[in-house]
Parts: sequence; structure tokens; C-alpha cells
Amino acid sequence: MNHGFSREELAIIRPCNTPRKIQDFLCTIPHNFEHGKHTCLSPRQVLRERRAHCVEGAALAAAMLRVAGWRPLVMDLRAVGHDFDHVIALFRIDGCWGAISKTNHGVLRYREAVYRSVRELALSFFHEYFLDNGEKTLRSYSGAIDLSRFDAVGWMAREGEIWDIYAHIDAVRHYPILTRAQIARLRRADPIERRMGKLSDWPHPRKRKTVGDTVH
Repeated sequence: MNHGFSREELAIIRPCNTPRKIQDFLCTIPHNFEHGKHTCLSPRQVLRERRAHCVEGAALAAAMLRVAGWRPLVMDLRAVGHDFDHVIALFRIDGCWGAISKTNHGVLRYREAVYRSVRELALSFFHEYFLDNGEKTLRSYSGAIDLSRFDAVGWMAREGEIWDIYAHIDAVRHYPILTRAQIARLRRADPIERRMGKLSDWPHPRKRKTVGDTVH
């Protein structure tokens, strides 16, 4: 199935037929710094405009997985209110979960399929998810969200944006990672971790406040 994509678009998508290849492709796409306005570009628009933040990258990765015969799954990682969420695409191999991640930073990236549950996978991001001051901010995760529920509205090859999909991702049930007592005992990331967390792929015109990506 072409899922509404053109021949030219499929020529880009079809060679990306494994999670590894999809991640490699996402890494070639510049980060979307949302100059002028917030965006939530569809997979088609990402291919056309060659820019993506984490939600847009996760949606494109899910669409590429779908064309390759995988389920189009994503997961939302939710942080405290003064930090940003991060959305990733999920895949499963031999019963274990992995993730494809579009981020501009040196952390919160691709995960090999070695996690026995989506909770284990979410927890693998915990120690890397912190602000510039070292505060660890990851608090919950959504579980696997199947974007095929949006097939009727042509989410993959839609012209424009997919705010309705992001609204669904944000609204689904999220599962807590920490208890209040555990939150109270959290230690801040070390200075060397904070420095490493500031590494980025693409030059940013202004200072970021988090190691995550904006998902507006």
C-alpha cells in the first residue's frame, strides 16, 4: 500500500524499511526550531520541508514503519510542567521494545529493542531527562499509541499539520514513574552530565532550557 504517498515520496520512504534505517534518515533532517509559529507537521510536510521536532519526527517514523509493514506506534514521555514532553516512535523485535527518537540533543535518542516492556523503555530515558540546572523532570509515560486509528483522516500523507493527533497523544492515559517520596529524594544530575546534555546536532539561534524537545 502507498498510504496516500506519491511515487517520489515512496522512493524516499521505502528504503527506510527497518528501525535502524529510519533513525539514520531522521538524523539527516534538520531540527525544526519553529521560527515564527508552533508547528505539528504531517509526515508528508516533514518530507517536503525537511525539518522536524520530536512529535513530527515520531509521526514520520511511525509512517515509515507502517509502509514497511510495522505497526505505527508512538509513546509520549511527560515531564513536569516547566519542562517539555518528548514523543518517540516504538517498535518491537523478538518480544522486546525499542524506540526511534528525533531530538536535537546528545541524549533522549534511539533505543535498541532490548526492553521487555514499554515501562522499561520509558525508564531508560529517566536519568537523561533533566533541565540545565540538573533537575530530573520525567514523570510519566503514555504506553503504546497506535496511530492507525487516524487512517480515516489520512494522517500520513495529509497536507499541513496534525494537531489532532498530538491532542490525542497528550490526552491518553499516562502512567506515573515515581512516587512522591521518590521525587523528594531525587538528586540533581552531575555537572558533567549537564554539560553533556547541552550537546546538539543542529545550531540553535537561542538557548534551550531543557534536554528535551518542544512538542508544541
